[in-house]
Amino acid sequence: MKKAFKNIIVTGGCGFIGSNFVHYLVNNHPEVEHITVLDKLTYAGNPANIAGLPKDKVELVVGDICDKDLVDKLVSQADAVVHYAAESHNDNSLLDPTPFIKTNIEGTFTLINACRKYDVRYHHISTDEVYGDLPLREDLPGHGDGKGEKFTPDSPYRPSSPYSSSKASSDLLVRAWVRSFGLRATISNCSNNYGPYQHIEKFIPRQITNILSGIRPKLYGSGKNVRDWIHTNDHSRAVWDILTKGKIGETYLIGADGEKNNKEVLEMILELMGQPKDAYDHVKDRPGHDLRYAIDATKLKTELGWEPEFTDFKEGLQHTIDWYTQHEDWWKDEKAAVEAKYAKNGQ
Repeated sequence: MKKAFKNIIVTGGCGFIGSNFVHYLVNNHPEVEHITVLDKLTYAGNPANIAGLPKDKVELVVGDICDKDLVDKLVSQADAVVHYAAESHNDNSLLDPTPFIKTNIEGTFTLINACRKYDVRYHHISTDEVYGDLPLREDLPGHGDGKGEKFTPDSPYRPSSPYSSSKASSDLLVRAWVRSFGLRATISNCSNNYGPYQHIEKFIPRQITNILSGIRPKLYGSGKNVRDWIHTNDHSRAVWDILTKGKIGETYLIGADGEKNNKEVLEMILELMGQPKDAYDHVKDRPGHDLRYAIDATKLKTELGWEPEFTDFKEGLQHTIDWYTQHEDWWKDEKAAVEAKYAKNGQ
């Protein structure tokens, strides 16, 4: 049975996936009367991501999820917390793990303590990267059929970077608080998101904005590493279904059967943008770069009735290219600094 939530806190609601969830709530769920966006506004949090939304419904609170007093005050007035806020860029975690440990572990600890105190429903957004990686499809029986091994809610945790290990830690905290303290919580582990408002340091928007800026795109190593892509709108719909219909204490995996290797994705972007498919440069691979992610979303589909709407990856990619093309003012000022940072590390 669906639970009604009128006052929802969205942590990290000025970030990529969080802001898309805020837009989704405003556009599709009028029964939600008030959305409090709690965001520290680090480089990845942009208030422009929620600009234009009704101010009587969406309130931005600039603050840190590690701020116990602030979190306590906000949670005491809420029905539910959806926790997106995270340090999430693997390359950055390899350069300096410190903010990942603080935000992803200590921040989650602060939130779940407040939700326990006020008996507030909590949903924890996590990543498929906590499960480590899978063998490349070419190493599997039936190569190319997309039926190789996939992550399930029962897959063991094998994180391989400071980022993914910090997210695994936060997941385990949530599970312990459910069991030990009766926290009303669910967890979702999602595959790689793409779509509007994604920071241009990330793979897909970096390539799109490189092409728009006249810069040759960059591909790590051979480009055979496989990611399971999902449009962020489909992720938002899944989170809402889990929040309102999910079983307390359960973990749901969110994916849209969108396995593509990085080379395929880059060549598709080039093709859609009218460029030669080989108009890119290879750069040194990332240390510990996971080989393949793939999500089995059967539980989400069978128990909660969710299905992805963006099932044609090429169509979703075109939708994303169009957004970045039409919103150059959103990313242009940051482009030079992002590329300078990559260049410094030979990437």
